[in-house]
Amino acid sequence: MKVVFAGTPEFACPTLAALVAAGYPILAALTQPDRPAGRGRRITGSAVKMQAQALGIPVFTPEDGAAAEAVVRTLKPDVVIVVAYGLLLPKGLLALPVHGCLNVHASLLPRWRGAAPIARAIEAGDEQSGVTIIRLDEGLDTGPMLAHVAIPIERDDTTPQLANRLAKIGAQALIDILASLRDGAQVTATPQPEWGASYARKLRKDEALLDWSRDAMTLERQVRALTPWPGTTTMICGTSVKICAAHGIADNTHSPGQVLQVRGEFKIGTGQGALVVSTLQPANGRPQTAMSFLQGHPVKIGDYIG
Repeated sequence: MKVVFAGTPEFACPTLAALVAAGYPILAALTQPDRPAGRGRRITGSAVKMQAQALGIPVFTPEDGAAAEAVVRTLKPDVVIVVAYGLLLPKGLLALPVHGCLNVHASLLPRWRGAAPIARAIEAGDEQSGVTIIRLDEGLDTGPMLAHVAIPIERDDTTPQLANRLAKIGAQALIDILASLRDGAQVTATPQPEWGASYARKLRKDEALLDWSRDAMTLERQVRALTPWPGTTTMICGTSVKICAAHGIADNTHSPGQVLQVRGEFKIGTGQGALVVSTLQPANGRPQTAMSFLQGHPVKIGDYIG
């Protein structure tokens, strides 16, 4: 079974590695064009591009769906595997492979269709997430389901931590489906239910600012969901500081944004409860413990931040 792989971020890499390990011929890897990245904004290839090149797989970076279709039409694969590619595939491309275009999506569809399903699940306080293998159609993550694997979201999960687990689970689920298709076994495609659909909109920079009038658990989930990008920020001593790690607790003897404790813990009041901050990153600095930060900044109990 000849495969064309389409993916871009680190989340897609375990699936590509699993395909290679299982012995599937990878005709090519399609990925997003090189983009500026990091503080220096250097032009950098995607994680999938770097992995594919290391594996000796030809790499294509089509700018749009029509260009991607032209590549696939030339290669004539039996199946196209899509994992967080970042480009909607046109109808003509979807019809080319014998087994269609199979997508590894990081949510329990139809919940959290769209670009940021892992972060939105954490942010919303979902108790579980998972992976759905679908056969792509013309909609946005609306195709019929071939596999559905659920896992719990742990109390301290950040987006990278949950993504790492889901990537491995998704890779194995896909390999199982491909093995069935290769062996001619029956693979049931189940339409997605009409109820329960939601959209995981793309993360934006303007979501980073913490609103201390919100409750502590909501703020904690915001910190965990928006790690590492765009991160979460607040103003402390007149400068913007990124909150890298924090957890919410019950504590209602304060006003939102009021500093409650600066020794042993850095505790800040919220609209309901308090947020205990453990790691911060000053502007143009590196992440450091809250205690290290407080040693160099004149923050006192009763001060207000934000």
